[in-house]
Amino acid sequence: MVENELERTIVIIPAHNEGAHIAPIVTQIKANYPYFDVLVIDDGSSDDTRARALDAGASVISNPFSLGYGGALQTGYIYATRNRYNFLVQLDGDGQHDPTCIYDLINPVQSGTADITIGSRFLISQKEGLDWPAYRAPVVRMIGMRLFSAIATFFTGQKVTDPTSGYQAMNRRAFHLLAGDKFPIDYPDADVIIMLHRAGFRIKEVPVRMFPSPDDKSMHSGLKPLYYIFKMFLSIIVTLLRR
Repeated sequence: MVENELERTIVIIPAHNEGAHIAPIVTQIKANYPYFDVLVIDDGSSDDTRARALDAGASVISNPFSLGYGGALQTGYIYATRNRYNFLVQLDGDGQHDPTCIYDLINPVQSGTADITIGSRFLISQKEGLDWPAYRAPVVRMIGMRLFSAIATFFTGQKVTDPTSGYQAMNRRAFHLLAGDKFPIDYPDADVIIMLHRAGFRIKEVPVRMFPSPDDKSMHSGLKPLYYIFKMFLSIIVTLLRR
């Protein structure tokens, strides 16, 4: 893959109070992919997320108040659509997602073999001769992940191992759809995968390395998985009823 083939690619990073983590992520992306644009969506942070992202070389959109993870993501989709980017990569701003895996994510999309790739922490892989350790998640969260993995697999007809992964890459058609009013901004996970499949998009999982959340503040932590499971069922039902 050469640089000019990936022109007009944007990396979006939703971030809420990630001042302690955002600069190294942006710096690593800029160092490894200098021809990508990097956009941090500062989702109503009360810390120095915006300043640190700007200092590291990213462009920043600051929401006046927190729209939540899905709302921050959709801000990035809308920006990418309006500025006519060809490809989009998304990763979290807490340091969980290894930026060196961006190439593995974007390659199938850029080559035209997939419309959207989802980085899976559960696919066994080797990279540069190093075995990646198995990802460990809290029991309640793992139950929810396995449940919606089975549901997404059933409705898409293909194996989905990591339906909650926010580490993704997609082409213009995909993020243009997600910029619209059908995007479920509460918890965009298995419901989005099912929606994209029903809309005719080709979805592929790619092995990626993920680390435990440095501050253990995942949106699926504590009692949130129970609420997440309830809301996800509702969202999937709405997705299946929608034409």
